[in-house]
Parts: sequence; structure tokens; C-alpha cells
Amino acid sequence: MVMQKLVTTKDFPASSLCFGTMQFGGKSSSYESNAIYQNCRDSGINFFDTAHVYNEGRSEELLGSICRSERENIIIATKAAYDCPATKKNILTSFDESRKRLKSDFVDILYMHRWDKHVPLEETLTSLAELKQQGLIRYIGVSNYSAWQTMKAQAICHNLNVSIDVIQPMYSLVKRQAEVEILPMALSEKISVCPYSPLGGGLLTGKYHQGDTGRLTENQRYKQRYSLEWMHNTASNLSLLAKRYNVSPSTLAIAWVSNNKSISAPIISASSLKQLNPSISALNYQMPSELYKEITSLSVPPSPATDRLEEI
Repeated sequence: MVMQKLVTTKDFPASSLCFGTMQFGGKSSSYESNAIYQNCRDSGINFFDTAHVYNEGRSEELLGSICRSERENIIIATKAAYDCPATKKNILTSFDESRKRLKSDFVDILYMHRWDKHVPLEETLTSLAELKQQGLIRYIGVSNYSAWQTMKAQAICHNLNVSIDVIQPMYSLVKRQAEVEILPMALSEKISVCPYSPLGGGLLTGKYHQGDTGRLTENQRYKQRYSLEWMHNTASNLSLLAKRYNVSPSTLAIAWVSNNKSISAPIISASSLKQLNPSISALNYQMPSELYKEITSLSVPPSPATDRLEEI
């Protein structure tokens, strides 16, 4: 089995970083979004991620307008069924709205935004299979699925003559649960992995221990997600290490994620060019193996799937 390679319609490979446009039409104005997009393109990024629910559709609309003149040169991923059941009707309605916003006849990657335990998985995946067979999507993806959920989906896809091509889990130096089963599964099954939040919601930029504010202080969901003391200690220690190497902690955090052989393209994001530049720097950062080990040692490793700590 050959590893799934994501490519543009012109057969150019996806860049090793994906830019997430969650801030487009929100914190990023139209002018800022365009500047960020152009900076990404100038740096070699040709892979962009959005979702039907981001900023009530403004993210898709802005991305579609900005990239329209070079649509065939980039890969666009969007997501469906976050705020509604993953029924065939909802998926098709959402997808049609996404295509109109993106001003595109097709979408390269369509993810199910999250697992829906209430809708039969066969219904959800049959909808995606039909879209792929009609040429309206090029790759099928799932986001926020566990390993067993992904493999259950893959088994159903096999019977539909399609496959789960790409997954989008959370993964960073302070969120390493994916290492236990998700990443080994993807490597074994040759599924592309495009993890989100490689900066741990901004925690690993180092700004919070300097007293800055942001999602981790203003958004209760993110505050709870990164509430453990060791996570903040890891972020502080990463900043100290970055200072020693004269590099941004953001660059180190993203390069650390990229260095995992299971990873295809971490999803970076920014609401301004100032935020973007340290993340972009990870594109060409060559991380020595000893530094990778040192960074890894800063965080708490997850327990093995079997819970047999003596076998680590």
C-alpha cells in the first residue's frame, strides 16, 4: 500500500504546511486575509483549510475570492457537519453552500468535522462516496475522529470503493494523545495526517507566560483544553530552549510536529503577518535529532494504549 499523496489538480504535491483560514472574516479583515494568503503563497504554501462554520461562512467566502484566479494551483479543504447531524441531506446542503462560497465547482478535501454518534456512519460515508464518484470532491477526510472511529469508517468506505484519504487530529507538544493510536494507525494504513493546533491554541508561542491575552484567557473552551499546569510549564521551558537556539518557540513547536514521520502537513494559522512569520519559518527549519529529543522531553508523554507502563 502506497502512502496517500495529496496533490493539486495539476499534480503538484501539497506543501509541507497547510494554512488554516479560521481567522479569515473574523479577526483577519479582508485586507489582512489577502496579505496573509499572498505571504503563504510566496513562501510555497499551496494548501489551505477552512470549514463551513468558520465565521458564519466568511472564511470560505474570503478564501474563495482570494484564490479564484489560481484555483488549480492550490488544494482547498473544507469541513461539514459540525453544528448539525451528519445526514446525507445536511452534508449535501452544507457542501453546496461551501462550493458557492468558495466559488469552485469542486473541493479537494471534504472532512467530516467531527464524529456523529447519532447518524449511521453508512449514511454519512455514502454521501461522501457519491460526491467523490461525481468528481465534486477529490479526497475524503475525517476530523476529530479517534483511531477506532477512523478504522470503522475505512471499513465502510472499502465497501463503497472509496477510502479515508486524510485525517485531521489535534496534535502538539502539549497534546500528544494522537501518538498512542491515531498516528501509528495512519502510518500503517497510509493515511495522510494534517493535524491542527500545533501551537497548542497559542500556548506554545510563549506569549501567555509573558502576560499576553488571547484565546486561552478569553475563550472558556480553550482555557479548559490547556488548563493543566504541566502544559504551561512545557510552554515556558520551550521558550527558554528557543532563546538558547535563537529561534522562535513557534518555529520549534511546528517543526517538532512536522518532524514526526506520520505527519503530512501541520495546519498553521495566524490573524496577522506578524503572527504568521515564525510559523512560516518552520517550512525550512532543519531540526537536529538531538534537539527533537530535547523538545520531546519537555512534555508529558501519553500512556500506551494497553496501559502497560512497564513496556514503554
